[in-house]
Amino acid sequence: MLDLTVVWAAIIGFAIIAYVVMDGFDLGIGILFPLFKVGKDRDTAMNSIAPVWDGNETWLVLGGGGLLAAFPLAYAIILPALYAPLIAMLLGLVLRGVAFEFRWRDPAHRALWDIAFTGGSAVATFAQGIALGALLQGISVSGRAYSGGWWEWLSPFSLLIGFGLVIGYALLGACWLNWKAEGGLQRQVVTYAGRLGIALLVVIVAVSLATLTLENSYQSRWLSFPGVLATAQVPLATLIVTALFYRSLSRRKDAQPFFWALSLFGLCIVGLGISIWPDVIPARVTIWEAAAPYRSQLFMLVGGGVLVPVILAYTAWAYWVFRGKVSGEGYH
Repeated sequence: MLDLTVVWAAIIGFAIIAYVVMDGFDLGIGILFPLFKVGKDRDTAMNSIAPVWDGNETWLVLGGGGLLAAFPLAYAIILPALYAPLIAMLLGLVLRGVAFEFRWRDPAHRALWDIAFTGGSAVATFAQGIALGALLQGISVSGRAYSGGWWEWLSPFSLLIGFGLVIGYALLGACWLNWKAEGGLQRQVVTYAGRLGIALLVVIVAVSLATLTLENSYQSRWLSFPGVLATAQVPLATLIVTALFYRSLSRRKDAQPFFWALSLFGLCIVGLGISIWPDVIPARVTIWEAAAPYRSQLFMLVGGGVLVPVILAYTAWAYWVFRGKVSGEGYH
């Protein structure tokens, strides 16, 4: 019998990766937005994401909805544990969405909407990082319910990941604009990308070392022999990708730095998978313990098998149509 629990874990994991890939850079542009000159540079940054930004968040909906449908126990435990950062994330996404639309329709208050766009982007990103950090550090579970307090999500480790994600998304935003912009704005974001890459590498090292102190299971998965022969390839690959990233920046490539930055995020996700697999709540609940009944998963898989390719198709079409460089007036 096909293990649909693993299939659904892969689908949700794919949705999370797709969200990071597609929404990370536009949140990053919002974080960097105050550093751009008022006028053409800010309009160029906005226009570079205008055709795709709202569709990117489809993957966030798919990941959250898939978790509820395929792993209801995990959803019932994680949601009350992370109410505060998740609500902050949603409010931040709403604020940036409203600001995105109204900065064009209300030019008299554009400066205010620009602040709201940056604030919403930063809050949403920081809250995502805190939620991930809180999940990774461990959620208090008693029986089949969350047993911790309201502030359990708040810790130095979760704050570290929150700041790290802000840096990481800002790096993606800078690399995206390097690909899409021209002239002075492109030169400006290349400088930012170089600095943010170093900062992200420092955060990755700090988070990696801190993670090993959280659970004994993390240490055994990363450091026990012979598994360490495989896990050691992740930090090695991270160093190689970082070198290739800076090489592409120094050679003034347009698209390559963006994809190397995405590769760094991919390696971080691989590291996360090594740390927690096969748990959906690390060291507490496995994917099989949290899974919905087999027939429910099979029924949902039929719908997912139709919807996911459709989402991929229209997303790919949108990116293809709006390929190329962009200016303050739009794509060209």
